Amino acid sequence: MSGDVTRLLQQWGDGDSDAFETLIPLVYDELRKLAAAHLRNERGGHTLQPTGLVHEAYMRLTDRPTGNWKGRAQFYAVASQVIRRVLVDHARGRLRQKRGGGTRHLVLIDAGVDWPIERSIQIDRLEDALDALAVLDATQARIVELRFFTGLTIDEAADVLDLSPATVKRSWSSARAWLLRELGGPSPAPARRATG
Repeated sequence: MSGDVTRLLQQWGDGDSDAFETLIPLVYDELRKLAAAHLRNERGGHTLQPTGLVHEAYMRLTDRPTGNWKGRAQFYAVASQVIRRVLVDHARGRLRQKRGGGTRHLVLIDAGVDWPIERSIQIDRLEDALDALAVLDATQARIVELRFFTGLTIDEAADVLDLSPATVKRSWSSARAWLLRELGGPSPAPARRATG
């Protein structure tokens, strides 16, 4: 099945829209798990359900230009990013309706990511910080998205971005320090040099 997914991604990347239609049933369960993970980290009583979230993500994915898909990890990283964008857009729409009548928080998916400030962050603050980081360094912003919202490891993010794990690790460290400053968290402790 994994070979089928990769083949279909390549065909879709080459412009075959039928390949995308064939791909979706093969990846639907995994997309639903991603959507459920994102929703688990949202406030209770959310009006979106995993099925609706996957449907909205599907619609947005069909509007994406085709391109060079490297494999499953990259596809799921992009799908996770699209799902997160749907949730952010949904939250911003609700806030506009309330005209500032509340603040929405997002809890970051990857509990394994070392993050010394409260794990519940206001969506608008995080989105604004990520947008500002993307202006400074688009790769660092993408690494943050892959680590926080998709839960990819350094090695998986390196594979998706076609970078070395060492480069991703350095960029992750810089991006993390920058975001901590932007979001008002404590500065990360400097790395200790090995002695000996």
